[in-house]
Amino acid sequence: MTDLALPPTDLTGLEKEPGALVRLWRLLLRDKAALCGLAIIATVVVMALFSPQLAPHDPLAQDLRATKLPPAWHARGSWEHLLGTDKLGRDQLSRIIYGARVSLTVGLFGATIALALGMLAGLLSGYLGGWVDSALMSVVNLLLSIPYLVVVIVVAALLGRSLLNVILLFGITASPLFARVTRGEVLRLRSAGYVESAICVGARNGRVLRRHIVPNLIGPLVTLATFEMSAMIFYEAGLGFLGLSVPPDVPSWGNLLAVGRESLMAGLPWLTTYPGLAIAITALGMNLFGDWLRDVLDPRLRRR
Repeated sequence: MTDLALPPTDLTGLEKEPGALVRLWRLLLRDKAALCGLAIIATVVVMALFSPQLAPHDPLAQDLRATKLPPAWHARGSWEHLLGTDKLGRDQLSRIIYGARVSLTVGLFGATIALALGMLAGLLSGYLGGWVDSALMSVVNLLLSIPYLVVVIVVAALLGRSLLNVILLFGITASPLFARVTRGEVLRLRSAGYVESAICVGARNGRVLRRHIVPNLIGPLVTLATFEMSAMIFYEAGLGFLGLSVPPDVPSWGNLLAVGRESLMAGLPWLTTYPGLAIAITALGMNLFGDWLRDVLDPRLRRR
């Protein structure tokens, strides 16, 4: 009788094949700029999550005996207040640490809302086409035609100062950008061979979207969300500087800039310098990491 047993399969190569996370980690280790960006983001996240443990003082506590102190390395400075105090004696370092909470919350949830709304609109528009595409894109184009900052400032002034209002405002006004990117990617993917084959064999629309289109949208949209988080941190700081962000008693980097602006002419430059550096460094870290994500998640730009 003929032996029909199959020969043993050599799995040595497969066992040594690294997983997706391992490959991403190796790619990250090669890119020093991305590592620097990730380190900055991790530092800010730790500041936000462990503010009560890291802050040396209560950010709202006033000490009128220690007002307008410069940073510790200046002649009149005190090591008890490393980055100095404001005109009410509030510790500047503690306020900057607590301010990371507001900036990250606005950036994270604002980008998440924009991603969800824009992705939904882009999927419906690009996949269904016809009058749905025309209607949705008309609304998107109308929103994109209005200057972004003008809309943000006007709506923020009408709604009042609230963290929830700022998050919703940024999420809604940034969603058209995600919708346009999603629609373009859906139109490109819909003409791909594997998507057309799935449609030809009778796959339902929901299955085609879930299995073949949405997974291919994750890379471009996550990269875009990273850059939008960076932009939203800047926009929140700008609104806070204008007095349109969170209430003035909430320590945020924008509110710190607004307080520092009032004291700048009085010779207290540290009240604006260090909050400004916190904003700039955080945005730089997100942009560096976002550049790496774009290169890794987009096969057309992937580094060899």
